[in-house]
Amino acid sequence: MTTNAVRPTTIKFDLETKERVNRLAEARHRTPHWLVLEAVKQYIDREEKRQAFRQAAIDAWNEYKETGLHVTGDEVITWMKTWGEDNENDAPACHE
Repeated sequence: MTTNAVRPTTIKFDLETKERVNRLAEARHRTPHWLVLEAVKQYIDREEKRQAFRQAAIDAWNEYKETGLHVTGDEVITWMKTWGEDNENDAPACHE
């Protein structure tokens, strides 16, 4: 059985930031520790998603450079205008 070991980490705040964290923690009826941990988790989640999005764009650009296959913006808009209709079109095919 594996367990996630909790390891302490030191974070140095300037006085103003520390006071802001303490005020917000008190207003939310949470500990400063909980508040900072939650903020770090949310930041990491958001930045990982941003990095994945960026990497997907880089991968798509590299694939386009290799193959030349693409769909124009106008083709996508025309397709999207049919969304939700009874005769919704299939996604446009990639072409050179």
